[in-house]
Amino acid sequence: MPNKPDFIIIGAMKSATSSLYQQLSIQDGIFMCSPKEPNFFSDNENYRNGSRWYEQLFNNSGSEDICGEASTHYTKLPTYPHTVERMRGHLKNVKLVYLLRNPIDRLISHYIHEWSQRVIKCDIDKAITDHPELIEYGYYDRQIEPYLSAYGRNSILLVSFDRLKHHPQSELERICRFIGYKKNPKWVVDLAPSNISRERIRRFPLYDVLIESPFARTIRRTLVPKSWRTRIKRRLTMQQRPQPSNDSLQNLETLFNRDLHLLGQKLGLPDLNCSNFSRLTSEAPLEWARQDD
Repeated sequence: MPNKPDFIIIGAMKSATSSLYQQLSIQDGIFMCSPKEPNFFSDNENYRNGSRWYEQLFNNSGSEDICGEASTHYTKLPTYPHTVERMRGHLKNVKLVYLLRNPIDRLISHYIHEWSQRVIKCDIDKAITDHPELIEYGYYDRQIEPYLSAYGRNSILLVSFDRLKHHPQSELERICRFIGYKKNPKWVVDLAPSNISRERIRRFPLYDVLIESPFARTIRRTLVPKSWRTRIKRRLTMQQRPQPSNDSLQNLETLFNRDLHLLGQKLGLPDLNCSNFSRLTSEAPLEWARQDD
């Protein structure tokens, strides 16, 4: 029988998906594929590789392992419009985990990420206008609705970034119960945080050679004093977290609150909005409202 994932972390981008991937990957009996984000169902180029390419990512799993992957492209409508239909065509039964973060905070982290990659080169207010994906990927209700239609609510678990941050052990246990993990998971507190936006170095010519190369990393740590390395890193990272203007913030709140209202109705949180998002979603686990089943 071909190897396929039992569960997928489908997003959202910049909402602690990398940290959750790491924590799950170190649990005995859970196999997370590498790369973390195969983006098979979303990216046309990857999808053309065929199902065998995707399934071989799980070849090293044990016969009793629960297998998973984590591709945030899967909740990036409208950029990848065929994701859900492709996934449904290959995976009839799969558990889906969707991490949510205050959409404005998510947008700012997304902007820093794209700035570091030199995809975005303008200030954040202009980027909000020129790069609609910054907003689109934060429309959580809109992103998840196709999955609800395809798989139903019992197959989708919502996880709050804030609750995962403040109650990591209990949220990890809840996630593991959802994916069918029978053992006792343990959140490793001293595991280094992953993919933090504010620490991303902005790409430049020869970046891969001078920064990503293991040889160059060894040379830097051996021959370059730490004070010099720190000074250079400061010049290549965004020192202050950008803040949209008041006008931009008001517009973002209006847009996101419409979407959050729809999501809140499904969760039994009709007053959910940008202002109270972090508080409400950290107080209790996100669960679908029973009356809407």
